Amino acid sequence: MATAKQELIEEYDIEELDGSDNVELSDDKLENGSKGQLIKLAGQLRDRRNELNQMASERASKRDDLNAKTREKVDEAQEHREQRDELNEQVQEHKQKRNELNAEANELFDKVEQMKEDLELDDGKDLEELEEEIEQLEFRQQTEVLSAEDERELIEKIEDKREEYRQKKDKLEDSSELEELIEEAEEVRSEASQHHQKVTELADKAQEHHNEMIQAYREADDIRDRADEMHELFVEAQEAADRHHEDFVRVQKRLRELDKQEEEERKDERAEKREKAKEEAEEIYQKFKEGETLDTEDLMKLQKTGLL
Repeated sequence: MATAKQELIEEYDIEELDGSDNVELSDDKLENGSKGQLIKLAGQLRDRRNELNQMASERASKRDDLNAKTREKVDEAQEHREQRDELNEQVQEHKQKRNELNAEANELFDKVEQMKEDLELDDGKDLEELEEEIEQLEFRQQTEVLSAEDERELIEKIEDKREEYRQKKDKLEDSSELEELIEEAEEVRSEASQHHQKVTELADKAQEHHNEMIQAYREADDIRDRADEMHELFVEAQEAADRHHEDFVRVQKRLRELDKQEEEERKDERAEKREKAKEEAEEIYQKFKEGETLDTEDLMKLQKTGLL
């Protein structure tokens, strides 16, 4: 099963760090290697360091891209949060207005009920029921054979119902104020319903933005995790590059030491040659003082040492 690191390497087509390509520097090789061996080793360390630095740079670039995408997702989530909060504020405003209007409508309907009681419109039967009863009584009067006493009672009953109908109808005709109050109460209730509809619509939109915010934050977390893993890959390559650089510097230092040692040896050799030449010239000069004849080579040696 592939690890998260391996999956990331495959996903972003990153060159995997192969430890077998690294250049190793032992203390023994550093101290006892020949100058030629150390020069070759320094080149190998430098080349591998450059390869690793390039690898680290590519991984850092991928990491930075992922971090940028993380920030984009966080910004997207923040935008959804702001829109959600703004919509929730509107929801609260419409809720408050709806509640105020519902309270107002309830007060108006209470007044309607009170006015109905005052006009006694709720007492007894409504006009339609009374009209139907009158029709039934009249139909009975027309179709049934009744005694004089029953006939008289039926006629009185019909008259009573008609009087009740007229009184209720008169009350209704005088209740224009009641109708206006009912109309006002219904308008206020309708306005409250409109605000309730806005509450529902805005709350749904706010929930959508909330869901989008949560999704964006989750995606940001996933991308951030990959950025962290990419950073680990960057550190892996950079540490290997740094180690090769440190070893390269050690080899360079050792080469400078060898160069200095060789220079000292050459100085000693030149000093030794000068000393020998001086001794030889002094011997020639002594011969010259003793009257011996000198050849051209001997004269040149005396000139070089300043004895002639």
